[in-house]
Amino acid sequence: MSKIDGSNIINNMKLKLNNRDEEIASPKELLSVQELLRLKSFTFQDIIVIINGTIIPDEDYDIPQIKEADDVKMLHIFGGG
Repeated sequence: MSKIDGSNIINNMKLKLNNRDEEIASPKELLSVQELLRLKSFTFQDIIVIINGTIIPDEDYDIPQIKEADDVKMLHIFGGG
């Protein structure tokens, strides 16, 4: 579903993020991992991202690849002892 906001078309992308249904407002039909991290205000350093069961390498985080109905998991890795 799209709507016009000023001169931009805003897409409401529906996807599953960490097992929750989410609706993301974006002017694009495809989002990069970096864009989704920014939109969701995720600032963790060590994050593993899985899209539809595929682990995304860090070097691909800037490639637009997240689309409507994708199943995205963002896992924060931390140590403890």
